[in-house]
Amino acid sequence: MFDLDLIKKVYSELPGKVSKAKKLLNRPMTYAEKILYAHLFETQELESFKRGADYVDFAPDRVAMQDATAQMALLQFINSGKPRTAVPSTVHCDHLIQAHVEGKTDLTVSKTANKEVFDFLESVSNKYGIGFWKPGAGIIHQVVLENYAFPGGMMIGTDSHTVNAGGLGMVAIGVGGADAVDVMAGMAWELKMPKMIGVKLTGKLNGWTAPKDIILKVAGILTVKGGTGAIIEYFGDGAKSLSATGKGTICNMGAEVGATTSIFAYDESMERYLKATGRAEVAEAASKIKADLDSDPEVYENPENYYDQLIEIDLSKLEPHVNGPFTPDRATPVSEMKKVAKENGWPMEVSVGLIGSCTNSSYEDISRAASIAKQAEEKGLITKAEFTITPGSEQVRYTIERDGFIDTFEKIGGKVFANACGPCIGQWAREGADKQEKNTIVHSFNRNFSKRADGNPNTHAFVTSPELVTALAIAGKLDFNPITDTLTNKDGVEVKLDEPTGYELPTKGFDVADPGFQAPAEDGSGVVVSVAEDSNRLQLLTPFAPWSGENITGAKLLIKAAGKCTTDHISMAGPWLRYRGHLDNISNNMLIGAVNAFNGETNSVKNQLTGEYDEVPKVQRQYKEQGIPTVVIGDQNYGEGSSREHAAMEPRHLGVKAVIVKSFARIHETNLKKQGMLGLTFDNENDYDLIQEDDTFNFIDLVDFAPNKQLTIEAVHADGSKDTIKLNHTYNQQQIEWFKAGSALNLIKQQNA
Repeated sequence: MFDLDLIKKVYSELPGKVSKAKKLLNRPMTYAEKILYAHLFETQELESFKRGADYVDFAPDRVAMQDATAQMALLQFINSGKPRTAVPSTVHCDHLIQAHVEGKTDLTVSKTANKEVFDFLESVSNKYGIGFWKPGAGIIHQVVLENYAFPGGMMIGTDSHTVNAGGLGMVAIGVGGADAVDVMAGMAWELKMPKMIGVKLTGKLNGWTAPKDIILKVAGILTVKGGTGAIIEYFGDGAKSLSATGKGTICNMGAEVGATTSIFAYDESMERYLKATGRAEVAEAASKIKADLDSDPEVYENPENYYDQLIEIDLSKLEPHVNGPFTPDRATPVSEMKKVAKENGWPMEVSVGLIGSCTNSSYEDISRAASIAKQAEEKGLITKAEFTITPGSEQVRYTIERDGFIDTFEKIGGKVFANACGPCIGQWAREGADKQEKNTIVHSFNRNFSKRADGNPNTHAFVTSPELVTALAIAGKLDFNPITDTLTNKDGVEVKLDEPTGYELPTKGFDVADPGFQAPAEDGSGVVVSVAEDSNRLQLLTPFAPWSGENITGAKLLIKAAGKCTTDHISMAGPWLRYRGHLDNISNNMLIGAVNAFNGETNSVKNQLTGEYDEVPKVQRQYKEQGIPTVVIGDQNYGEGSSREHAAMEPRHLGVKAVIVKSFARIHETNLKKQGMLGLTFDNENDYDLIQEDDTFNFIDLVDFAPNKQLTIEAVHADGSKDTIKLNHTYNQQQIEWFKAGSALNLIKQQNA
């Protein structure tokens, strides 16, 4: 068991801190508020913070990093001058393992292909006191839930789905690597005090409906940006009826509505899960302060008085949902799919069904999906689509193999991939994807943006529960409704699938031979971390240049991005993951997925020096060579999706000075600030339409950059005419100092020096 002393310390202090905060606020508190106020940084004065407005300094209990983002985070930490991390931290090798053949083969191939990176992460972890989870140990969020998450705690992780730990009552927040460096270096972590969205769950799930359907429904209500700047807190009898891992699923996919995090209060299902995963002492300690690990009773009596927004869902009436394609918030109840799919011309044939991932790979998920697979075999059904299973951790994989579920899946043609992210993040060597044929896949992942899973823009990806994925893979039809429809078996007989059944926790307990953990050296001072100068995968960082102190003038438009522009569009994953530790090499994917508003094409922008169209990174490198600053223009919710800070570091490295958009996703806006860039929004969103292809920009009053003060730019058009545009920003004085210093890391180094 990890962190027991730390957890006991948190629990010994939490009631007193909550009591003090409640006295100051003079009102009842929500559960999330209690955790936030109990985790203020030592220099942060206690006051009544205004939600959605006040920046607050926090002291998270721990940091978790996955291998793709850990490379850049640790390269930055090396430059911080600290000999050891100030809080417990871990690295999890899960993103670099490509799914292709099957688990064992793919893991072996990955260990060879990524040896340089894995060795680097292992040595840095060993040197700086960081726990290292080896390739094959599992997906970061599942491993955190099984080993580190605890009710009432606060953690940050360099992955947007860190929020998964809310399933165990933790305020867990996805961040960029620079934020992780702050906390690992013992500094405060800054966050704007979140707003609170309450989701009251009544009734109880039944039949084919699963916890996944709750968040699919919420995503349909809130949309991909409706949770931005807010914590979603679930409560009610319906919440108590869910398993801890079911709660984790809901919190995990809360990242898809832009929520800062999501959370459930401590209850008996969490107690059961803690005990099942070898943490009975944590459960015992949490139970002693149960009242503080929950919202105050008055909050539940009149929730509309304590939440900024309230949603109510009756689980008894909730229908299974299928969300997509191309966006996780397009929610369709299964009963309406036949009509909606036909109206939109979506491909009806399901080519692949994929279950697992960090969102849905619990024992309960797998057991319920296995109950459908078992029926298929018993009822003489032949699976029409390919079917893959991605276990979330070695502990889950080992246990489901022991209990016969893997055998059940293999009997219907299922293929088990490695305990890693795989297809969910584009690490899927899918045969034939290069042909770019129009097709449909269904999965139990969390995101389904264009090209995300297999690189094919014509793959229509739909998100649903593992149970429904299994049924749709068996049926081979997107419009199959297992509640009402029958299937014809190999003997020509019409059969109907029964409702799924499963187990919240394994009746024989969890088991594992080697979980894959490696503790760091007690004294890492003698450990040498080496990066080869000619490496194309790792590159030591050179500090970014500080601001000159003058207005930026003569800046050229690099690209005006139209519509959805996620971090996948700004810095693609898939094959590009191999360069996550080499800033210059990965910068060759900068904005290659963004749609140019002037020609409707991707990776094709006008070079104002030549008048020719070329690839975005090539054009930007020419501007950089000539010392010409550039600006990126974007649409709504710019930078939604993954927390990857490469989407901010690449434009910074290549010389982009400002990103001006209608609105930002929270993590990406913070990442831009951390890297010393200008992340700005149009005061009048319609001013986006004023931007022309040959524009040059002049900042009029950047020299007066200050909190709560608008900035002004002049857009000079090719015909000599001009538009003066007002811009808003959310920089506080500390963040303006990051900009002046060239980056937050530069400021840390100055302070340490």
